[in-house]
Amino acid sequence: MLETIRATPSPLERGESLDWRRSYAHRLVITDLIVLVWVVFGVQIAWFPGGGIPRTTGADIVNSPFTYSALSVAIIAAWMLLLSMLDTRSYRVLGTGAQEYRLIADSAVRLFGLIAILAFLFKLDLARGYILLAFPLGIVMLLISRWLWRQWLGAQRLSGRYSSRVLLVGSDESALRVAQELGSQPAAGYLVVGACIPRGQDGTRLGGGNIPVFGTVDRVLEAMACTGADTVMVTSGDLTPERVRELSWSLEPGRQHLVVAPSLTDIGGPRIHTRPVAGLPLIHVETPSYAGRRLFAKRLFDVVASAGLVVVLSPLLAAVALTVRLSTPGPVLFRQQRVGINGKTFNMFKFRSMVIDAEERLAALQSEQRPEGNSVMFKMKNDPRITPVGAFMRRYSIDELPQLFNVFGGSMSLVGPRPPLQSEVV
Repeated sequence: MLETIRATPSPLERGESLDWRRSYAHRLVITDLIVLVWVVFGVQIAWFPGGGIPRTTGADIVNSPFTYSALSVAIIAAWMLLLSMLDTRSYRVLGTGAQEYRLIADSAVRLFGLIAILAFLFKLDLARGYILLAFPLGIVMLLISRWLWRQWLGAQRLSGRYSSRVLLVGSDESALRVAQELGSQPAAGYLVVGACIPRGQDGTRLGGGNIPVFGTVDRVLEAMACTGADTVMVTSGDLTPERVRELSWSLEPGRQHLVVAPSLTDIGGPRIHTRPVAGLPLIHVETPSYAGRRLFAKRLFDVVASAGLVVVLSPLLAAVALTVRLSTPGPVLFRQQRVGINGKTFNMFKFRSMVIDAEERLAALQSEQRPEGNSVMFKMKNDPRITPVGAFMRRYSIDELPQLFNVFGGSMSLVGPRPPLQSEVV
């Protein structure tokens, strides 16, 4: 028997831990149906005011006044079926991430393609405007509905409701790390209620915090019964594959769940791919890269955003350029060779913040003064080469604004690493 610590949930909490997934999915079914009925029949009424039905070239039934009402009902029923078949209401995609939204859009695309194929095969001359308007509007309204539900769900999870009750199993360090990560994001829906760790003793707390420890992994089932946990999360590789398999077999199907948390943190979701090979759930972590549509989207964003910022900031750019020109002798812009993508060099633009012979005086300063940067990047407090106007610009990073033209030209990006000097690369 477990001693000292009793984290037994109340009957309400125990019931919520078992039924919240089902009740929340039922609510989504109702709102999805309301949204689709409102959108599809709304488009039908708007497209055919007065109940007029366009002439078609198919069978006689297509010319019936009830044709588009029946079609609307069929679209709604098929759409609801696809939303269920694609698991858009599964607890695994609810609350966080973009998978729920992607599945909703995927259901609409599949249904649209199915209707297009059927119309072609049976030579049905359906009103194109009715079809082309109903699907995009349906997607938008479904996404808005789900987003609103997600806000409500997040608020509930902040108080510990509508969440999976998690029992952590693994080493002390890994269990503590996962507990901290999950605790920092309560909207994810994982509420840690206890832990089973090697050499764990009843009556202790994980990492000295507020998470109770319920012995070792051999007492997982007892700990789940005590805490009302419905999810076991394995946090490290200390457990043998046989022990993990035995643990999964001991859980009640459909009511208790097993989650394995790999020792990977701060990695973007699109970079992670799971592939089962020979019974092994291999996790592939791709190196960051941009290609295809991602590269096009990033470049499009850079062009549009940089052009917009140049237009909006043009009065400031003109004022700063005039101030630099009148304050000290020399050009307005400072051009410096930097190394960009694939080792290609380019001229990076800045508003000149130093005297015109700053580069020539650099060697003397490096030998006379102790820099505050490092052996690669030279930095110096109260650098005598900086002009009074330059000091003000550097304080607020105004001298960096001309780099918007580099972004627009493609040699830089709004989001990316600092372009290094050739000497730094060497």
